[in-house]
Amino acid sequence: MSDLTEPRIPAISAPPPLARLPLLQLILVGLQHVLLMYGGAVAVPLIIGQAAGLSREEIAFLINADLLVAGVATIVQSMGIGPMGIRMPVMMGASFAAVGSMVAMAGMPGIGMTGIFGATIAAGFFGMIIAPFMSKVVRFFPPLVTGTVITSIGLSLFPVAVNWAGGGSAAAQFGSPVYLAIAALVLGTILLINRFMRGFWVNISVLIGMALGYVLSGAIGMVDLSGIDNAPWFQIVTPLHFGMPEFHLAPILSMCLVVVIIFVESTGMFLALGKITGQEVTPRMLRRGLLCDAGASFLAGFFNTFTHSSFAQNIGLVQMTGVRCRSVTIMAGVFLITLSLLPKAAYLVASIPPAVLGGAAIAMFGMVAATGIKILQEADIADRRNQLLVAVSIGMGLIPVVRPEFFAHLPLWMGPITHSGIAMAAVSAVCLNLMFNVLGGAGRTAMSGHVHQH
Repeated sequence: MSDLTEPRIPAISAPPPLARLPLLQLILVGLQHVLLMYGGAVAVPLIIGQAAGLSREEIAFLINADLLVAGVATIVQSMGIGPMGIRMPVMMGASFAAVGSMVAMAGMPGIGMTGIFGATIAAGFFGMIIAPFMSKVVRFFPPLVTGTVITSIGLSLFPVAVNWAGGGSAAAQFGSPVYLAIAALVLGTILLINRFMRGFWVNISVLIGMALGYVLSGAIGMVDLSGIDNAPWFQIVTPLHFGMPEFHLAPILSMCLVVVIIFVESTGMFLALGKITGQEVTPRMLRRGLLCDAGASFLAGFFNTFTHSSFAQNIGLVQMTGVRCRSVTIMAGVFLITLSLLPKAAYLVASIPPAVLGGAAIAMFGMVAATGIKILQEADIADRRNQLLVAVSIGMGLIPVVRPEFFAHLPLWMGPITHSGIAMAAVSAVCLNLMFNVLGGAGRTAMSGHVHQH
């Protein structure tokens, strides 16, 4: 078993090249990544700001702070700086895993925003301490488990795509033929480009589809730019804008649990990205990636934002466009930092109608699930017990997606686990693999298979 945890140094010393694309292509593909993750990135500060009763200006400041930290974290994660960064094309942003806990904190007397930021800083520090230990779990992710978790990531993202395509969950006429037509136009454009073109055009197919959808939406009056005149041209995000962080035990413990869940989710995403880019994710690489997740959360607390993690949405984009060099996400990180300094530009990106995003997301999130199915082919899926593992784990992962209130009566501290389909699927798959293939006397086939695959 010792060779399972042995880091293979060449994978670190020879990361994917930083620049393979011409500058124009680099800019366009980087922009594509930003447009896809932007909605998710700004949703967390928006929800928390509203729950805390902040003014519109303060919520706008929270969003800019989030973009700044997401940009810095994306660059560090992609480039690798010091002991941090997995050196793969990863996009970072505020994690949804913490939303439930933070909304509860926002309503607690004496906690407020400074208490949330304090808990975020403490949880980030806790994450940096446990990252070296968590990175060793890669041995528990043979193709059987990895494929199951990645399929679950794609499936758990699908409701987001469907909500967007129908006009957004807040749309007055959800599912209106206008929204469906725009989503279909975007999706159809992406499919046609992938069918009849190649190279550069395929790489930016998502951007072209979204641009067409945006232009059409603007032509029929669906793009809302009201308020853009009031946004300043330039604004610097200052640390500790809401005051000194405060540290309270209950919120800190809650956020530390969230960080563990983020690590489980990120492990699945990094392994997915490794499969897509043709890289073996070693424990050493995983440690660097998780350290960056935790370091970003630690920094985020000082810069008025929240726990950060890698974004699953963008893994689908890497798979679909076939652009696997890290320079693309480094460029996307530069875009995010720029947007954090230019509120008017950020406002413009935020005006993209959900239906436009939905058309692209249906293809992209489906690609994540397809990657998981492809990885499952490496496992002995003909074995009935392995089929049962896949079936139960995907089922567990879909529970929070189908009925989010399913676990409502369980203790509050379990919320971060029970509300995350990815975490539910990962915990289930790892435990069942241990039961069926490792401790079950059937030999250590699934675990040893992980070594032979590489």
